[in-house]
Amino acid sequence: MQELIADLPLDDRPREKMRRHGAEGLSDAELISLLLGSGTRGKNAIQLARELLREGLASLGSLSADCMAKTSGVGLAKATRIGAAFEIARRLACVENADGARYDDAIVARALIGRYAHESQEHLGAVLLDSRQRVLKQCEIYVGTVSRALVSTRDVVRVALDANAVGVVLFHNHPSGDPAPSAEDLTFTKRIQQSLSLVDIDLVDHLIVGAQRYCSMRTKGLL
Repeated sequence: MQELIADLPLDDRPREKMRRHGAEGLSDAELISLLLGSGTRGKNAIQLARELLREGLASLGSLSADCMAKTSGVGLAKATRIGAAFEIARRLACVENADGARYDDAIVARALIGRYAHESQEHLGAVLLDSRQRVLKQCEIYVGTVSRALVSTRDVVRVALDANAVGVVLFHNHPSGDPAPSAEDLTFTKRIQQSLSLVDIDLVDHLIVGAQRYCSMRTKGLL
């Protein structure tokens, strides 16, 4: 017999638990159950949320609403609510890198992991900095294939000049999930560094984003 959320002890019901203890006290499944709103035949909302979370929270966040809706009992209305919540979280993560914030590789990389960790293609972009290493803007420059993102050094220089940037933090993701720099990454980074130096712009860092970790070439002494 299905156990209804209404049959749970008051302090175990996600809505009441959140009101009493705050959202931080809820498990991933409890949070997702609040977005679902209700369960389906044979499953309450928490059980349905656990089914959605079989591959983990990050994996769920990478799914489209159509993919989520394929889970029995979810449907498009529930799936779009969950998708909207993940998109809000991604946008909030980007706010941390809003104009005027000083560059911090850990903060920038955390937002990039949230955005690119589950992409199947390489994306290359840049965070553009002023003379105090404050963020002017962040932009995506190129989308490549599963294994590589070929971009001209001129494209990076042009974007930096257009923003009147003094420094550039290059970034790209590795669809394999491993952020370790390849020999090609090292060669490309040197080319970008040399090209930027010709117009008096510093390559401050190159971040490589994996599934859960990142590599800062500056921190690793590779710049």
